[in-house]
Amino acid sequence: MTYREITSQEQWSEALQHSDNRPLVVFKHSTTCPVSANAHEEFSQYLNGTPREDIDYVLVKVIESRPVSNKIAEDTGVKHESPQIIYIDKGAKVWTASHWSVTKAHISAVLD
Repeated sequence: MTYREITSQEQWSEALQHSDNRPLVVFKHSTTCPVSANAHEEFSQYLNGTPREDIDYVLVKVIESRPVSNKIAEDTGVKHESPQIIYIDKGAKVWTASHWSVTKAHISAVLD
């Protein structure tokens, strides 16, 4: 299973709207932060295992795509942090975690 990178607010709006039919997991990643690098590795390990296949997985690079990251915070009501993971179903935030809480075990406990 892989994720899709979102780089535009249009792509974000489409992904959010699509969550009405299929849940969405958003991983917000800072490419300059070692904590985020660790969280990205944990997220990748989850996806390389046996992730839920009924969920869409997307990645947003918070520095390179700042307007998208800000729009996600605005639309979900989840204060921006990075690294951060947000689970969305039917357009609403179900769960979120950030920093060292973004682990394969934590993701599995929530999604599986």
